[in-house]
Amino acid sequence: ASETELISGGSDKQLILWEWKGTRAWNNQLVKSIPLKGHAEAVCAVDAVYQSDEPDLNLLIASAASDSTVRVWSRHGSEAKCLEILQFGNGFVMDVCLSFLPGSDVPILACGGDDCKISLFIQQNGQFQKTLILPGHEDWIRGIEWAACGEDLFLASCAQDCLIRIWKVCTKSKQIPETEDDSIRLKENVLTVKDTDTTYAITLESVLAGHENWVYAVHWQPSFSKDGSMQQPMRILSASMDKTVIIWEPDKESGVWLEQASVRVGEVGGNTLGFFDCQFSPDGSMVVAHAFHGALHLWKQATVNKKEWTPEVVISGHFNSVEDVKWDPEGEFIISVGSDQTTRLFAPWRRKQETEVTWHEIARPQVHGYDMRCLAMIGRFQFVSGADEKVLRVFCAPKNFMENFSNITGIPMEKLCSHQSCDLPEGATVPALGLSNKAVFEGDMAVQPAEDEETFNTISNQYPEIYFQPLILTEPPPEDHLLQNTLWPEIQKLYGHGYEIFCVACNNSNTVIASACKASKKEHAAIILWSTTSWKKLQSLSFHNLTVTQLAFSPNDKFLLAVSRDRNWSLWRKQDSSESGPVFSCCAHTDKNTAVHSRIIWSCDWTPDSKYFITGSRDKKVIVWGQCDLSVTTEGNMLDSVKPCSTVLDAGDSVTAVSISHVLTPDGRYIVAAGLENGKIILYTWKQSGQETALADWTTCVEMGNSQSHALAVKRLCWRRHVGRAGHNDQNSSEWLQLASCGADHCVKIFNVNRFAL
Repeated sequence: ASETELISGGSDKQLILWEWKGTRAWNNQLVKSIPLKGHAEAVCAVDAVYQSDEPDLNLLIASAASDSTVRVWSRHGSEAKCLEILQFGNGFVMDVCLSFLPGSDVPILACGGDDCKISLFIQQNGQFQKTLILPGHEDWIRGIEWAACGEDLFLASCAQDCLIRIWKVCTKSKQIPETEDDSIRLKENVLTVKDTDTTYAITLESVLAGHENWVYAVHWQPSFSKDGSMQQPMRILSASMDKTVIIWEPDKESGVWLEQASVRVGEVGGNTLGFFDCQFSPDGSMVVAHAFHGALHLWKQATVNKKEWTPEVVISGHFNSVEDVKWDPEGEFIISVGSDQTTRLFAPWRRKQETEVTWHEIARPQVHGYDMRCLAMIGRFQFVSGADEKVLRVFCAPKNFMENFSNITGIPMEKLCSHQSCDLPEGATVPALGLSNKAVFEGDMAVQPAEDEETFNTISNQYPEIYFQPLILTEPPPEDHLLQNTLWPEIQKLYGHGYEIFCVACNNSNTVIASACKASKKEHAAIILWSTTSWKKLQSLSFHNLTVTQLAFSPNDKFLLAVSRDRNWSLWRKQDSSESGPVFSCCAHTDKNTAVHSRIIWSCDWTPDSKYFITGSRDKKVIVWGQCDLSVTTEGNMLDSVKPCSTVLDAGDSVTAVSISHVLTPDGRYIVAAGLENGKIILYTWKQSGQETALADWTTCVEMGNSQSHALAVKRLCWRRHVGRAGHNDQNSSEWLQLASCGADHCVKIFNVNRFAL
């Protein structure tokens, strides 16, 4: 049968049965979902089996939740109902699994939990009865799974006692008749099913000891159809907190379960913990596991040497809220920062033969000890980032990154670093007791000893000063390489703020950085300007009373715009440069009387011609401001001439991010993207309509559907500066624009927008 149904449980206390009709992809909205509500706490385990050959008829579902219950549900057609609730007192069930007793259609449910025992329930007269308890594990049971092999049923269980146990269920008649000899046999647990008068014996088949830490997951290789019957391979996959994933199978001759010859994969070193879960691919040739830090790992069996497993390219991303995202000025990659304390760089991977371009994380320039908050690009290969600390840190791309970036994206090396490649460091490393990425130069790296040389195991050899090893990549790197070998050296720290950094911006000529921090008093809410040549503080701009939430330089670099939690914005004009650098003075602002926003202003952006700017606020309003009455434009006092130029746009929910495209629509309208607190992204176009603000100035073009939107608040939107799509050779085609977005749902998304269709 084709797999068209999926059951999921979540922290929203409900289960959802997803079903997709039709052959097209999930995103085409051909998905039907049936919610199953009833649990009082988060659902932590689900399983389901079809009770007949016709899937529409009957589906039996079991779910375990943090409310100490296991619920059994059944689905007929499109109706789902709860059949019964199994109470577990104060205990928790960590995993559930359903199957059928050998040679019958009687459902059996296994539950493993914090009482270190496996409870077996058998459905009799429509109710699940607790029939047997299997003791043995000495710590919480984290995973259980049934597998039907011929006429026997096997159960694999794993626990925090670092062991995996395999149990075998078979009909009693098959057992060898009792003999009075002294042979040693395992105790067998017997259970009888009333409906069929069959007696079953359950024995412990094997105990697998190979992991050195909690075992979180155990799974059988999926069964496959061979010569018209289903075959169940006797292979088990387990994932553990000891950073390894092991494949086990019984020895051909002795039948003893062993760690399959040398198939133990995992990660070594780095700031990591172990694995939470793992799965086989349907044919057993690939293994995927996911680790504590949100990363996926994929290994593939070599076709020639079956004992060799190699890491494969896999998708990755943040494992906490993504706070900020920026395109590089040329539009060839994006950098994002998140509350998972990392800065990640994503780029399109261009393969030689294929036309399809896929995006992958190719570097992790910063792995920090504080939650990241904001970043700004300073040119192509330099950025400044702010975290929940008082210091801004500036990073510069090393030579090894340039080489790998060139290999993966297909952009020639000469184009990337025409001027500075000679003095660049090779890479970066974090000292044992430090937070800063130190540059590693060619002369610093330890020479790798030859294979046949004798090495003395001194302390200095065991704990090297530098963990960085330059590697030449031709495809996106795996997680353990990202963690250690793709850091960028930190070249400067900027001290000056009194509280955690909240926002940062860099002007378009890459000469000035503006930054602001969290503030509840006027003296802390000042914006600090820094020079990118001397890295000294140029000026402090004091106006706002509370945190400045976003800063934006106008495209012509003459103005700096700030929006704040005090519900006002301020506009700063650049004076003629003095010796020390540009001096900005406040030329316009709103106050209690002129403010239109009644809540925190989250976001702002400029139109590409520097004439107008836009603000978006928690009060659901989006407003375009500028010198609308162009006849009275005075260079001197702008204070009175900057007014709302648009009607107030009601976006329908709190606006948390706004961005204006650098490219206009074919008929000369500005393209505005607004991100909302509920995760939706809406595209509008705007054009000033004559003297009076008429109703027709805003046009709603696209409101993204649920499958494309974020699931939580949109944190930042950023348009690519050039037309065309990154990684495609369509710079000349002017139809496509790209919009990057990031949200509190841990996602970074890139949208292709056809501007001719807006």
